[in-house]
Amino acid sequence: MLSINQVQELIKSEIEQTNFIKTPSNLYEPIEYTMEMGGKRIRPLLCLMATQLFNGDIQKALKPALGLEIFHNFTLLHDDIMDNADVRRNKPTVHKKWNENVGILSGDAMLINAYQYISQCESEILPNLLNLFNDVALGVCEGQQYDMDFEDRVDVTVDEYIEMIRLKTAILLAGSLKSGAILAKASEKDADLIYQFGINIGIAFQLQDDYLDSFGNQKSFGKRIGGDIIANKKTFLLITALNNATFEDKQTLKSWIDAKDFDEQEKIDSVKAIFIKNLVDKSSQKLMEEYYNLAMNNICQVNGNEKIKNELIDFAKNLMQRIN
Repeated sequence: MLSINQVQELIKSEIEQTNFIKTPSNLYEPIEYTMEMGGKRIRPLLCLMATQLFNGDIQKALKPALGLEIFHNFTLLHDDIMDNADVRRNKPTVHKKWNENVGILSGDAMLINAYQYISQCESEILPNLLNLFNDVALGVCEGQQYDMDFEDRVDVTVDEYIEMIRLKTAILLAGSLKSGAILAKASEKDADLIYQFGINIGIAFQLQDDYLDSFGNQKSFGKRIGGDIIANKKTFLLITALNNATFEDKQTLKSWIDAKDFDEQEKIDSVKAIFIKNLVDKSSQKLMEEYYNLAMNNICQVNGNEKIKNELIDFAKNLMQRIN
């Protein structure tokens, strides 16, 4: 059995040895550029750890795991175009380095590449693996659409928000874990439990990300604090404040949302003060802990290799320790 660090090295080596360049170069060079940017590569890691959890052959799972990473990077490439983002992982985004049309087409090719790699598995499990991937891929698209729809609404509910992050963020983590279970021919019960573990830890992780965007340490968080506030992002914090704050605070929040010309730091400080006054920050931490505990309950019920199970539990704990 390989440790998490060894699996990460295996994934890194596999990506480095994969030749993404073909002709026409303007189609394939952006794919290689995207795949070589790095990142945490959590999705293939979870797939391969789940394969080991159920005593599967990690080498046979390597290509499908790489397919999941290609798909994840495809979604980031297209997200950057929709957001008109300039930088990804400290490098120019594809549509800035090349152009928007190249970004769209290279992203389309990456999606096809993802299917090619995911399909490299035993024929008896291919239908289950592809059915899962289709559900996950559509879910990610649905989550992105919900997120865009929320931009123009001030009446988003917490339940709607949780469903959005389940689809946009958590479902791919869960799908990666369940893919590993399918590749290892785990029981349906265990495959479903590891999937739910992924859903719940994914939701907890996104809730934490929202919290840290407002209340984290900029140096350790890696992004400017208050970015979501400036962009009027419908996070749990803002949604809860709009629903539960005092009338006066709600009016202040709405005036900031409508404002076109404002001092960014003043807006951040004002909105954060409303969050704290109305205990929204505490509510966020409480809900985050609830989903984390659900995830721990899921994985503790899994019947698998205890060493790998403990590594996954430690991995989840480390993900959530950013709160400190």
